[in-house]
Amino acid sequence: MSIVSFLAHFFGKDDELSSKNIAKERLRLVLVHDRLDISESIMENLREDLIATIGKYMEIDTSALEVSLSREVDGVALLANIPIVNVRRTS
Repeated sequence: MSIVSFLAHFFGKDDELSSKNIAKERLRLVLVHDRLDISESIMENLREDLIATIGKYMEIDTSALEVSLSREVDGVALLANIPIVNVRRTS
């Protein structure tokens, strides 16, 4: 048992880490993409543009970068998880 799962169990949050909930969240994201009629090529172009733009200022881990859409109460949100390796310093 990992420390994260132990703490989740201790604080009663086992449900948040269950594979059932992870699968439901992934399905929800797929449905949001389908409802918005955003193709995979557009999402890939968006991902590449984010890498190019942020890459000017920071070194990022492109293999761990995640970009997705999420339906919110007021609309749709773009979610981007971009691991920063190093900040580029310019003089």
